[in-house]
Amino acid sequence: MARKSKRAARRSSASPPPSRGSSDRDKAVDALMTLLADHSFEEIGLAEVADKAGIKLSQLRAEFGSVLAIYAQHVKDIDRIVLSGGDEDMADEPPRERVFDVLMRRLEAMAPYREAVRSMIVSARRSPGLAFALNAMAVRSQTWMLEAAGISTAGPRGALRAQGSAVLFARVLSVWVDEQDENLDRSMAALDRGLVAAERWAGFLGDLCAIPSFILRGPRRRRRGHHDEEPEAA
Repeated sequence: MARKSKRAARRSSASPPPSRGSSDRDKAVDALMTLLADHSFEEIGLAEVADKAGIKLSQLRAEFGSVLAIYAQHVKDIDRIVLSGGDEDMADEPPRERVFDVLMRRLEAMAPYREAVRSMIVSARRSPGLAFALNAMAVRSQTWMLEAAGISTAGPRGALRAQGSAVLFARVLSVWVDEQDENLDRSMAALDRGLVAAERWAGFLGDLCAIPSFILRGPRRRRRGHHDEEPEAA
């Protein structure tokens, strides 16, 4: 499918959040995401989650250690949804198109939870600690997203790619949560701009790594030998 038709086919789901399953773990995650649509993260405690999920606190404790851990499970669930999808036709596309496709699929998987995501963004802006924790989750997720797009995340350069992708996607999310157009034109434009900038930085990083190490270290001190000895005074 051509690039334009692939992108034009993107839609934002307006359906309610689907039920994950009937396990205590699934009920707890569904309950938290429902609560986040109407309450801030800092207002939600474990008792509220258990009550909304219809389970006992003891059952919730058997599955999770904190409200943030419940949210982390939601993020992991989204990862699995994206990784289980994919378009084999994208394999021959350039890297930027492959990443674009993966991240748009992630937005589609997140669509039923838009209000909850908006709530988390607002809370993270008020709490540096929460923002730091969410960034760590995002970096882990983007590691999988990049690998799904055929982009290596091995080594220090891979870690930089994952962090950069997390920052890029966070900026896209800030546009996406207020997107009214079902075609997601503004979100796609933001993602495009971010990927263009990422390509420039990737090129710069590659050039930097290609610089011979002796240039970065500076000139080596010349060892004194018998040829370097100063002549004796006449």
